Amino acid sequence: MVIELGSFDVVIGMDWLSKNDTAILCGEKKVRIPLKNKALIIEDLPGLPPPRQVEFRIDLIPGATPMARAPYRLAPYELKELSEQLKELSEKGFIRPSSSPCEAPVLFVKKKDGSFRMCIDYRELNKLTIK
Repeated sequence: MVIELGSFDVVIGMDWLSKNDTAILCGEKKVRIPLKNKALIIEDLPGLPPPRQVEFRIDLIPGATPMARAPYRLAPYELKELSEQLKELSEKGFIRPSSSPCEAPVLFVKKKDGSFRMCIDYRELNKLTIK
């Protein structure tokens, strides 16, 4: 696997890099990490980065009013899954209560391992946002 460094001028974690037999390609600004028939999988993220001075916001087209849309119908097991995922994301600090008038419906897609991926349909909101 090759990771492009982009505009970064420093590589931190030399102990890990040397232990995993990586190669720093200075001329290409890349780090090559041999996986040795292993997959690189991040199991869990510890949380969000620290708060910034400027909060993220979505600007709507002037005069646009957020549309209220009925949520998609969910089966009882999907409602349970929604509750569990929202609780987990909230506890990790990935989401928080919103005062936004915008809303978007949620649906679930079954993954290969049998678990569910929450998908949020932002198509209607995207039509109202400044790009």
